[in-house]
Amino acid sequence: MGTRIPVAQRRRARQLIMQALYQWFMSRMEPAEISKQFHADNPGKIDWDYFDDIFTNVPIQAKQLVASFQPLLDREVSAIDPVEKALLYLGTYELSYRIDVPYRVVINECVELAKNYGATDSHKYINGVLDKLVPKLRMEEHAGST
Repeated sequence: MGTRIPVAQRRRARQLIMQALYQWFMSRMEPAEISKQFHADNPGKIDWDYFDDIFTNVPIQAKQLVASFQPLLDREVSAIDPVEKALLYLGTYELSYRIDVPYRVVINECVELAKNYGATDSHKYINGVLDKLVPKLRMEEHAGST
């Protein structure tokens, strides 16, 4: 049985992933450079393994992630606020590849980040899109909860 990561360390990793993705969208810097910067600038207890897994792989999987959530949007991806876009990438990646994390946790964490960093009511948009993704990406888990 593996070591259990404290919730606060995982939550902080998600916050940093969202910020790193935002920086990637805005600057188009290489993800490796952004990652190095985040590691250097953020001392403290953070689930760096989680950060590294997700932030390294989201740019690689970006087209597949967009293909998953694009049909659920009411506008083009390019028209989405960068914070919301970062949270959609993060949430979609977690739902797709981090099945060790319950889908409700993924949605709740992304909604909380949207409340804290997004535009007014962006949390509702994030919740709606990710909630519609769950049956597509986590069929068995979703079926077991209904």
